[in-house]
Amino acid sequence: MSIETMTKVPVHISMIMDGNGRWAKERGKERAYGHFEGVESVRACVESSLEYGVKYLSVFAFSEENWNRPEDEVVALMGLMVKAMAAEMESLNRNGVRFMVLGNRARLSYELNAEIDACMDMTAHNEALTLIVFLSYSGKWDILQAAKKMAVEMVEHPEKREEFENMGTDGFDRYLVTAGIPDPDLIVRTSGESRISNYLLWQSAYSEFLFVDTLWPDFRKEEFRKALESYAKRDRRYGKVK
Repeated sequence: MSIETMTKVPVHISMIMDGNGRWAKERGKERAYGHFEGVESVRACVESSLEYGVKYLSVFAFSEENWNRPEDEVVALMGLMVKAMAAEMESLNRNGVRFMVLGNRARLSYELNAEIDACMDMTAHNEALTLIVFLSYSGKWDILQAAKKMAVEMVEHPEKREEFENMGTDGFDRYLVTAGIPDPDLIVRTSGESRISNYLLWQSAYSEFLFVDTLWPDFRKEEFRKALESYAKRDRRYGKVK
């Protein structure tokens, strides 16, 4: 299916990037080598998103649970994040890509947070594509921090009690870190695993899922196209009858 004949393109496609370590191990390399090659796959997905007209591309880069990994791997991953952002920003900005990082940034280093802020400020005006990196993120954490925000607001504004009591799910959305960002239409997980791993638990309520055997460093433009083709064949009913 070509770009011209792609009739149904997701507004927001999200990637659970899995298999970097296994990919490196198969080649007799350290796990960090797989993470390095995984950056190339992110670049390929960004380019494909721009080509096909996807407006939001998000990637699950590092979960809250990943802090329990060996310290040397965590250090390598964080160093890679800083280097990758610095290397990619000029190209992203030139191509109209807005860059965002969402997650529990309080756990990140000063150096990494400073780089994130600089990159987000540089690209804030761009509109062709929004690239969201979920870093130090988990779905349960997101819902919990949203509930805490709402609780604080309820205490500080007792005059809004009726408004809070009548709040629907759309109202709660504004407390999540993804406030203002459309929920993912399609979530792709690589490496053959078939679970969501505490990712976007609230936001994925009506997402389509695609689980593929491809390891993340091998997920390039052809695999992205196949994912869009799979999505185009889905019949999204949102609980309704068609």
